[in-house]
Amino acid sequence: MENEKKIPERDSSRNIIIAVAIGAALVVGGLFYLLMRKTVARDSTPTLTSALRPGNPEFEKYKTQIVLDDPEADEAKRALGDWVMTLKTTVRNLSGRTITGLEIHAAVVDHQNQPVKERTIVVIPGKQDELGPNKTLSVSVLLDRMTDEDDRANIRMDIAGLVLKP
Repeated sequence: MENEKKIPERDSSRNIIIAVAIGAALVVGGLFYLLMRKTVARDSTPTLTSALRPGNPEFEKYKTQIVLDDPEADEAKRALGDWVMTLKTTVRNLSGRTITGLEIHAAVVDHQNQPVKERTIVVIPGKQDELGPNKTLSVSVLLDRMTDEDDRANIRMDIAGLVLKP
């Protein structure tokens, strides 16, 4: 009979260990889920509040004097199975004024010129505080989570917002 008492004690301690392991796995899984949700929320990029925007006559005037070189792209397939593209260009400030705020819009478009993936980022301030007259700035934008089925026909980068020093 002594043997019979030891067997239930082993079973109960084994059950406790299994319950603790399952509980720990659930906690770790929950934390991972919350972290992944916060990662997705990073796509809400900040914008320049006082920026000149397309349609504004002053924006149109300076847009021709702030030149973006033809963009280039590097693409790679990640282990997660999606495609990632890094779009790169050089911004040239030929306006004669100092740029204190610059938003760049980057997009991968399909054959119908519809965006497959796009993102707008604030480059100045951020990468540097300002861009003086006759100066250049290299800009790169990462676009990810594209699938094999996405029609990645072309790339575009243009100015989405602009703030000039008074």
